[in-house]
Amino acid sequence: MSGHIYFMEHTKDTSGFAALGLANKLLEVLIRHKYTVPTPIQEQAIPIALLGKDLVGIAQTGTGKTLAFGLPMIQRLAQVKGQGLVLVPTRELALQVEETLRQIGTSVGLKTAVVIGGASMHKQIQELRRNPHIIVATPGRLADHLKQKTVSLSAVSVVVLDEADRMFDIGFAPQIKQILSLVPVKRQTLLFSATMPSEIVQIAHKFMQAPQRVEVSPAGTAAAPVVQSAYVISKEGKTKLLQAVLDQVKGTVLVFSRTKHGAKKIASNVRQMKHSSTEIHSNRSLAQRKAALHGFKTGIFRVLIATDIAARGIDVKNIELVINFDLPDNLEDYVHRIGRTGRAGSAGKAISFVEPNQRFELRNIERLTRKSITVLALPDLSVIPELPKIPYQKEFASQSRPQYSANSGRGSYPSRTPQHTRGGAPRRSSYR
Repeated sequence: MSGHIYFMEHTKDTSGFAALGLANKLLEVLIRHKYTVPTPIQEQAIPIALLGKDLVGIAQTGTGKTLAFGLPMIQRLAQVKGQGLVLVPTRELALQVEETLRQIGTSVGLKTAVVIGGASMHKQIQELRRNPHIIVATPGRLADHLKQKTVSLSAVSVVVLDEADRMFDIGFAPQIKQILSLVPVKRQTLLFSATMPSEIVQIAHKFMQAPQRVEVSPAGTAAAPVVQSAYVISKEGKTKLLQAVLDQVKGTVLVFSRTKHGAKKIASNVRQMKHSSTEIHSNRSLAQRKAALHGFKTGIFRVLIATDIAARGIDVKNIELVINFDLPDNLEDYVHRIGRTGRAGSAGKAISFVEPNQRFELRNIERLTRKSITVLALPDLSVIPELPKIPYQKEFASQSRPQYSANSGRGSYPSRTPQHTRGGAPRRSSYR
């Protein structure tokens, strides 16, 4: 990595991003990409990170965390030698973070690479040999490269743990600890999380140097501009209720299912309702998930059905409504689900379908988010006709593939659907 890529002059302006200590070149890039007003987490985190201090940021999904850590990292790496490493829990989030950092970083001569499961190891090795200034990775795949000695972390000067609580939730603690033990002791570490479980506190004590803490909302609370409501509905009535809601809403809708099998069934039903829709879950390959996200972002699909694999990796503007078709197993995932709407200060809506025996879980969500959830009166579902029963395999076999490239963005990825290995043992989850 070569240092001093771009001479960073500073402005005397004391408003907006300029007041945070960012260099003129980065301010120009932000204006070009229509970033004009910093979010609260950006206002608090950027000045501390620019000083080189370790930082723990408590902020919900959709509050602008990527720029909160990305801008200080880019400014530092453009001025001095070093390498940045960003660890995230899911492939989708890795692709989104890398895209944002690449947009800003290329303007000051920085190269990025994304290292995730489901993609070609060979192509990743080629990218790593280019000595990227910033690596965005999922812990599982980065651990694979470390095991094969195809990556070195000796030049890393800035480490970011994004969505740290989620990485621990899905079992990446051993890989994270291994990675942090291999990067130089003399480094800056930035940790961002929506919640602050004990494991995160332990990481901060063990691997960080007197971290400063910034908090834009209490840990576990929901993103502020989301209007939350719920219907109490039997399991059998959920599909008709979904049709009633989708018929009323004209904008983009994100529907969450607790399981991948449920997501498949919901997606099949929504297609029968004649709504343009797509799906994301662990039975879809990386290329298929990229295609689905691309179609949802660009308006090809109005409805996206997803499992919690997608809750941390979707950055789509103007999602009008999030529907929790099922309540999540982990109630903290509720916070991340509804964070998909009401992004960056614009108001959003979230509706949960709550079964009669789940009222206690609804109260637990209210306690966690410190927000009351309005229980709505059910619409008249008797006027909605039953959907014809189409055999699952027949319905899915008849689907045509989207007529656009699944490989938009960096590189191309194999369309490999997760299978079982020999002996029947399941492969790692798609978080790898």
